[in-house]
Amino acid sequence: MRFRAFAILCLGVALGVTPTQARLSVGELVVALKPDKNPDAMLAEQRALEAFLGERLGGKVRVIVPLSTAVIVEGFANGTIDLGYLSATDLARIRSQGTATLLLAGEFAGGTTSYRSYWLTLRDKPYTSIEQLRGKPVAFASRTSTSGFLIPLLDLHQRRLIGDDAALEPFFGRGNVLFGVGYVSAVERVLSGDAEAAAVSDYVFDQDKHLSAEQRARLRVVQSQGPVPSHVLAVRASLPAADQEALRTALLALNEAPHTALRDRVFTTKLTPVSVDEHLRPLAAALSLAERVLAR
Repeated sequence: MRFRAFAILCLGVALGVTPTQARLSVGELVVALKPDKNPDAMLAEQRALEAFLGERLGGKVRVIVPLSTAVIVEGFANGTIDLGYLSATDLARIRSQGTATLLLAGEFAGGTTSYRSYWLTLRDKPYTSIEQLRGKPVAFASRTSTSGFLIPLLDLHQRRLIGDDAALEPFFGRGNVLFGVGYVSAVERVLSGDAEAAAVSDYVFDQDKHLSAEQRARLRVVQSQGPVPSHVLAVRASLPAADQEALRTALLALNEAPHTALRDRVFTTKLTPVSVDEHLRPLAAALSLAERVLAR
């Protein structure tokens, strides 16, 4: 028996499969990433992540970039997508369906799993708080953005600038509430003069991944609000528990050198296990308000 175990071990090493390497029960693992970067850059990231996970899991991995989050949600429901990189809001909205659950969340420097939302304006504008934007045109990143809509909406309500009906025009003015199709589009409304301020994630302004140096130089922060729960890796709920654990272990290996560069390109932050209830807690009130806005 000892000889047989040794022989199996030697065969595994010869095939490049280490004793700690897991094998999934699914024939192909499908991973979906949100389409939030340059397509060419994302193609390179897809291939690199496929190679990393395929080697770690000892099976075939396919990484896709759907046109919308709705495709990922549907994929969880019909079993065609196993792992999805989503905003915390996306997960909060589909959690009640029982088709996906949280596997890991992003962790920022200092050990926090949240970030801030910013209102940005032109550098030469006089505004120092959202209260001074009464009657002024503003741009939200999109109707589904966590930091670019939900959290700013909640902040407006907490400051009693909007009522329980979450109506925005009584404060900002008729025709003054604009929605973009992402962070950059909202900021471009400010840069062009169509809006006095834009609601975006802090990293849009603090980092150099979304705006050019010239664009950032023209902007400043009016105020920040939050916390905003970090993005998550959600796993299909019907994926066997052993596969989920193997996938978690493989992804956590991205936190180790020399894989951190790939992790940062794909997921931006360190990955860490968190309590799903605690992580999504800041979104409950914001989602309730947003539903009233979207129902109009």
